[in-house]
Amino acid sequence: MSDILHSNLNFKEPTLDVPGKPNKRWRLAFATIYSARALYSLLNQNKKEKNRKLPVPISSTTSYVVLNVEAPETFSSIDQTTLTAIVKEKNLDLLLELGGIEGVADALQTDVKNGITTGAVHNVTLRQEAFGSNTIFQSPPAAKSLFHFVVEALKDLAVLILLLCAALSLGFGIKEHGLNEGWYDGGSIFIAVILAISVSAVINFRQNQQLEELSKGSNNIRVEVIRDGHRQPISIFEIVVGDVVYLIIGVQVPADGLFLDGHSLQVDESCLTGESDHVEINSHHNPFLFSGTKVVGGYAQMLVTSVGMNTTWGELMSTISRDINVQTPLQARLNKLTSSIGKAGLAVAFLVVVALLVRYFTGNTDNEKGNREFIGSSTKVDDMVNSMVRIIATAVTIGLVAIPEGLPLAVAVILSYSVNRMMADQAMVRKLSACETMGSATTICTDKTGTLTLNQMKVTKFWLGKSHVDDSSSISKNLLNLIRQGIALNTSGSNYRAASGSTLLEFSGSPIEKAILSWAVQELDMKMETLKKNCTILHVEAFNSEKKRSGVSIRSKADNTIHVHWKGAAEIILAMCSSYYDASGGTNNMDDDERTIFEQIIEGMAASSLRCLALAHIQIPEDQEEHDIGVGPPQMLIKEDSLCLIGLVGIKDPCRPGVRKAVEDCQSAGVTVRMITSDNVFTARAIATECRILRPDQDMNDESVVEGEVFRNYTQDERIEKVDKIRVMARSSPFDKFLMVQCLKQKGHVVAVTGDGTNDAPALKEADIGLCMGIQGTEVAKESSDIIILDDSFASIATVLGWGRCVYNNIQKIIQLQLTVIISALVINVVAAVSDHEIPFTVLKLLWVNLIMDTLGALALAIEKPTKDLMDKPPVSLSTQPLITNIMWRNILIQALYQIVVILILQFRGESILGVNKKVKDTMILNTSVLCQIFNQVNARKMEKKNVFNGMHKNKLFLGIIGITIILEAVVVESLRKFADTERLSLGQWGVCMGISIWSLPIGWVVKCIPVPGKPFLGCFN
Repeated sequence: MSDILHSNLNFKEPTLDVPGKPNKRWRLAFATIYSARALYSLLNQNKKEKNRKLPVPISSTTSYVVLNVEAPETFSSIDQTTLTAIVKEKNLDLLLELGGIEGVADALQTDVKNGITTGAVHNVTLRQEAFGSNTIFQSPPAAKSLFHFVVEALKDLAVLILLLCAALSLGFGIKEHGLNEGWYDGGSIFIAVILAISVSAVINFRQNQQLEELSKGSNNIRVEVIRDGHRQPISIFEIVVGDVVYLIIGVQVPADGLFLDGHSLQVDESCLTGESDHVEINSHHNPFLFSGTKVVGGYAQMLVTSVGMNTTWGELMSTISRDINVQTPLQARLNKLTSSIGKAGLAVAFLVVVALLVRYFTGNTDNEKGNREFIGSSTKVDDMVNSMVRIIATAVTIGLVAIPEGLPLAVAVILSYSVNRMMADQAMVRKLSACETMGSATTICTDKTGTLTLNQMKVTKFWLGKSHVDDSSSISKNLLNLIRQGIALNTSGSNYRAASGSTLLEFSGSPIEKAILSWAVQELDMKMETLKKNCTILHVEAFNSEKKRSGVSIRSKADNTIHVHWKGAAEIILAMCSSYYDASGGTNNMDDDERTIFEQIIEGMAASSLRCLALAHIQIPEDQEEHDIGVGPPQMLIKEDSLCLIGLVGIKDPCRPGVRKAVEDCQSAGVTVRMITSDNVFTARAIATECRILRPDQDMNDESVVEGEVFRNYTQDERIEKVDKIRVMARSSPFDKFLMVQCLKQKGHVVAVTGDGTNDAPALKEADIGLCMGIQGTEVAKESSDIIILDDSFASIATVLGWGRCVYNNIQKIIQLQLTVIISALVINVVAAVSDHEIPFTVLKLLWVNLIMDTLGALALAIEKPTKDLMDKPPVSLSTQPLITNIMWRNILIQALYQIVVILILQFRGESILGVNKKVKDTMILNTSVLCQIFNQVNARKMEKKNVFNGMHKNKLFLGIIGITIILEAVVVESLRKFADTERLSLGQWGVCMGISIWSLPIGWVVKCIPVPGKPFLGCFN
């Protein structure tokens, strides 16, 4: 209880000095009262009392004191302001005043070895309440309301024209027919426009919400912390002040904090300072780590001191707003197409106005009674104004027909649906443009480990010297200790008990590190913690993808000797060795013949698809100790020549199930798959052959397999010449990958490249589509990518390829459908207007046709999934191939011609042929046109294939939308007669409309038998 008293109680000094015995009695009374309160607070932990004043009687004498006893606070010895100041100002003096890093950890109640304890359920919650959560709130405009998109829709030129037409129609209708009857036309247009605006705003609002969710999801980084003595991954948003976080190469520092332990840690602070030089972090001179910076070298553990908005990065990001509604290249092309069609329509509308005005003023137009409308000065002003309004309304209607305002909305629907489906297929889209570009990819440069393989590594072979070892009992004790020492201390991984009291060990680190540690513990009886306690680490050279090795120098506490251990790619470590150990522990010089034997052992393991690593060691003589561990630049701190080879480790990483089929699917789609790996050439060839990137009978000397160094040393012209032949690049560095991407792009390829490491960022940015691995990928790589493959599988990349093509194909289907409607309606209205007949498609009717085509039609075609047909075609070039192909023009023009012919026949001869009045005829024209578009939706499912019904029964949503469209059309015709200006139709008349419309299907079948030229025509629309 006295511990609680001294650690948690904050009180004011007595105002009176109480001497002698009364003072002792005061202390006793005080301890008794506080003890009772402490016990009470333990039973009522959820009830906190702050600033409570307790009058404490001291004795019966007049000597007494009144104390202000405050309720204990969880972190009373340090506050957030102090923690922020330490790191933000890099204030070493303040840090020392608090007792150094250990003092800060004590104040935060953190065990630097075991992390925070989560046994108390509300421990993490208390820390979040005291110091905040690790979330950053960016300044608006981040979220856009539904009202914002309504306002955006109202800015559309077509909508403004429609509203003007509605106002004019409302005014003239009321003037001519009175309020009771005259408001129908104008009011109906208003209602239709409001409905169209609502649909557009809701769809755009939902897409914006989806993009925001994707953006938040891409920021949900997984980091490793130690809690309750266990190393475990958690979300970056779950980090709290006091957490101990593991940092390795490639990770983003998740919060502000202090360096606890580690080696050779270097960070890139350019995002904060703008300086490109890497900053060294250590416990003595610069222990300060900032959120948002990137680890570029070494590894470490950090103590979190500030999170979220209290970090330097949080303050910076709070002033930055992001625009997530970036227009994609395809959307830009569609806007250009929309503009071109709209201009053409407006030009036609202007010519119609001129023609109608000439006809009117030359006396060639008649009114409803058959009399001339314009009879010179005898014409009433009101009649002339009404005629001018009718002519202008006709021209406006014709202009509106030609504006495909639904195309951008259709693209939004397709992209929104596709992004959702791709997420379900293990691909998270970070940039919408990647959905489109992926469909045009001509080559995929993929990593091997974890993408083509399972990344479930296991040691299957071990060579000690020139002998294969199956049992560790055959290895001498001294040599076995060296092997254990080299594995336990030269690693960025660790092991820990799965649970308290459990005998089961779990391993953390990279897959290779976990495989080696697991093998050493299980087969060599390695005690990692014991080895760490018996040695002092002097210097570490952390593994990086350039050197493909890691090293450590240590001092043994038992005999004070210094040892150097190296581990890395077998051929690289072998080149550093001049001798080798045999099973008895003796050393042997390595001459050229013996070196050749080791090279053959390495090649043999590689040919069996094993990744081969080597272990090497040297003991530093006493006379060289000072030079080797204390003098010279950092890269000379660890001796790296004249080593003694300990052994060769073969690690098996089996290929993923289905990867061969995925590679073959890509190849049949005209996409070349290239493997870029750090493995040696023999392992790379074996894996590539197993995955069918290489044929089993492929010639070894056909330049399809090349090493990174060889490719790097080619001249630029040689690289450009040879790059098309390369299928496998072995022993490559991230720079080699970057060079290959550059060369492929210069050759005209659309390149997709996978990456997971920090150094892959340049290649990911350089590629047309950067694909980062979601499991193994570092935060630097993810930030540089366009799409994150959540399961790291190549099969998911092939699926993304299919979705990319599907997006482009579905957009083309919608363009084909809408252009058919536009061309037919435009021609019909122009011919009818110039022929002195009323136009069959009024503004209201056009709005209805456009509404069902732009929304329901777009939705029906947007939900088509990738088919095998798409993967049997070559890639489509977005830059050179037209958006509207010759095949599309063929389908559009012939279907539009059929609709024009039948509608004009009904317009001019419908009353006499069908024996109906004018209102029924106009209703049948609307009904026939809508049904033609519905059947044309079915035709649009397959732009080239004759069987348009293939697979349609599986697409329940498509069938549902077709059914809903027919029901809505029936409601408009049969129930909304006054608003839509329609008349009820008999079953026979419905049958006539259906019979005329259904001919769109056989015509579509016949049309697809007509060959088209390869050279694009009507290029102005492309």
